[in-house]
Amino acid sequence: MKHLRKLKYLLIFTIGVVFTACEEDAALLFVDSSNSEITFTSSFLSEYILTQETASNIGERFTWSTPEFGIPTTVTYDLQKSIVGDFSDLEVIGSTSGNDIAITIGDMLGYANELGLDNDPGTANPDNGSVTFRVRAYTGNNGPDVLSDPVSLNLFLPEAATGAPVCEFDLLYGVGHGLSQTRWTWNAPAEFICAGDGVYKANVHLTAYSGNDDGNFRFFTALSDWNSGRNYPYYADAGYTIDADLVDAGDGDNNFRFIGTTGTYLLTIDDIGKTITLGAPESIGTCEFDLLYTVGAGIAQTGWTWDNPGAFYCDGNGAYSTYIELLAYTGNDDGNFRFFTANSDWNSGRNFPYYVDAGYTIDASFEDAGDGDNNFRFTGTDGFYILTVDDINKTITLTAAEQ
Repeated sequence: MKHLRKLKYLLIFTIGVVFTACEEDAALLFVDSSNSEITFTSSFLSEYILTQETASNIGERFTWSTPEFGIPTTVTYDLQKSIVGDFSDLEVIGSTSGNDIAITIGDMLGYANELGLDNDPGTANPDNGSVTFRVRAYTGNNGPDVLSDPVSLNLFLPEAATGAPVCEFDLLYGVGHGLSQTRWTWNAPAEFICAGDGVYKANVHLTAYSGNDDGNFRFFTALSDWNSGRNYPYYADAGYTIDADLVDAGDGDNNFRFIGTTGTYLLTIDDIGKTITLGAPESIGTCEFDLLYTVGAGIAQTGWTWDNPGAFYCDGNGAYSTYIELLAYTGNDDGNFRFFTANSDWNSGRNFPYYVDAGYTIDASFEDAGDGDNNFRFTGTDGFYILTVDDINKTITLTAAEQ
């Protein structure tokens, strides 16, 4: 019986030791955040001057200390932003397992837009304001977390020297099968002009996707440079809201894909508001008229009626252009047409001699019809073209396009 009692005491002692050891291990694994803190280590500027010319530059690189959570563990950091300042409108603008996140001047311009800032002295909107940031550190979905003290950055939009709109680039270009005027060539890329601070616009004829790569296209920052492309993920990852009729093509280049109805649209890229939108075409430049019109047998869509005249929108400084189907002269008055400055007004016509006498250089595919009204006569090949009337350079040009 003595041996049995000793064995019993030994077993109880052993079990006690095991439980004690487990409790000690659990204590070692306990994460204590009560004394943890995280602070920004960046040297912030007193003011951040924001211009479109520097939009791609780094505006600020946030850096911070590493909090102590009691044991070695993976820490995730969220950089949070608040426009109102109290984080009731909290937005996470970046996450990392490192100790820094950078934002660009372009990002800051977007925040300035949210604040309602502008650099127009003609408006009541302020040209300066502040946006607040803090960093959150945490160890998992259910783990402890700590927040830094908030820091407010002062943003300033200097008044534009010329009053002209300012963009990162003078022009953006569009190339692809979805853009009827160019397809996958640099023959006649769509040109998106700087129509407002950080805003590019163009009236484009879009061909809807129906299979293969038709409907697909991409933006470019440099003419004829395939390496300067900006595809769908470029804008999506940068936080842009993109029109529902434009989707990721899912092809090798992740181009844009147009899935709407084939037709002419105003396509707008807003780098400050971070939106890409489609809308009804409109005048976007400075011209004598918002629109020029064409009517005649040489214009496939209309003939000699005002039912559906060709519409040439002001797309730049004194330049009107449109995507149009032309029918060539074969006899009688087919192939003939005339420009008009007012819709449904026959008295507003501008014929071939009008432009010749004004010193315009006119595409060789056009000639004086020699009819009663001295209309234009198209002597080229039936098909789709980009027809441009440039009142500044005094040219009327024709570029082959596709249906």
